[in-house]
Amino acid sequence: VQLQASGGGLVQAGGSLRLSCAASGSIFSINVMGWYRQAPGKERELVASITRGDTINYADSVKGRFTIARDNAKNTVYLQMNSLKPEDTAFYYCNAYDSYYGMNYWGKGTQVTVSS
Repeated sequence: VQLQASGGGLVQAGGSLRLSCAASGSIFSINVMGWYRQAPGKERELVASITRGDTINYADSVKGRFTIARDNAKNTVYLQMNSLKPEDTAFYYCNAYDSYYGMNYWGKGTQVTVSS
């Protein structure tokens, strides 16, 4: 499984960005896809996840501001980030979980920087 992430960048506080993550390869048993982030000196944390059945989970810190969605036809997951805050600054990593094999897959991080 390969994950190709895109969409990071620099934005002012209050602005918006959309991240995309396209999955390819042996994806038939990928059940959950999501986004994690890691800020300097901090542990990687879950931002949002979505299952094949569209069960969604958000970190409390992003509820009401971020929206995760998936396009099954394109094998792509999106993270729409609105009302961005400086504390959202981090590397964002796309994740896919294969429930059949119990495997986690990670894409390369994409930097999101929110200036105050």
